[in-house]
Amino acid sequence: MLGAAIGNMVGSRFAPEHKSTEFTLFTRDSAYGTPTICTAAVGDWVLNGCSQSPAVYLQKWCRRYPHPHDAYSLNFGNWLWQGTPEPYGSLGVGAALRVSAVGWAFNSLSETLNMACDSAVVTHDHTEGIKGAQAVAAAIFWARTGESKAFIRDNTARLFGYDVGRSLSRIRPNYHFHHSSPHIVPVALTAFFESETFEHALRLAVSLGGNVSAVATLTGAVAEAYYRGIAPAIRQKTLRTLPDDITEVLLNIPM
Repeated sequence: MLGAAIGNMVGSRFAPEHKSTEFTLFTRDSAYGTPTICTAAVGDWVLNGCSQSPAVYLQKWCRRYPHPHDAYSLNFGNWLWQGTPEPYGSLGVGAALRVSAVGWAFNSLSETLNMACDSAVVTHDHTEGIKGAQAVAAAIFWARTGESKAFIRDNTARLFGYDVGRSLSRIRPNYHFHHSSPHIVPVALTAFFESETFEHALRLAVSLGGNVSAVATLTGAVAEAYYRGIAPAIRQKTLRTLPDDITEVLLNIPM
């Protein structure tokens, strides 16, 4: 399960003003960051049967990596060191960025949605924060179980109320940097809907600009579930860059 990490790394070096699909996927400035670390944490939670609070795993992993290049948000950074961590009402995209493993792990949509909520609510207990995580997990679930893009688009709009009907060509010119799920999840899914391959999905995501790393992380997570195949060169570059403990978790998520 490398899609989110690849998207995180590919998008990590771009400024909000970037609006092109023409770029080198990886350079010396490409780096994994908070989305990848938190994705590993939720993956570890899933691999251990979700028997403890996901907060236990998020604190364990993020304390292990206390200084990622992109830095934890102020609220999450404070939460990370609390002895009894409490959610802080966030509607940010962080819960959606880390949810990938939930989309792969469960056998029904209802269970996927419930566990996505559980993974989110320990920090992002705002309705929009939870909804963002559920929408991404649902899209991964539908993609990996063979549903069409039209099905995923229609049901994303129906269940979550997201506007996923606008084209990227309409979104791109006026799309700016955002932190919130409602401003990031729908456009990341739209990049997937308009793509033809996994790599194409990443290029479309990056071309939107804005919070590039976040958009590309989400697009990569869903595109991996739909296309399945990741080019060997992309896979190998990712595995060479990620730490062994993160790689071990991500490669052990059942796919």
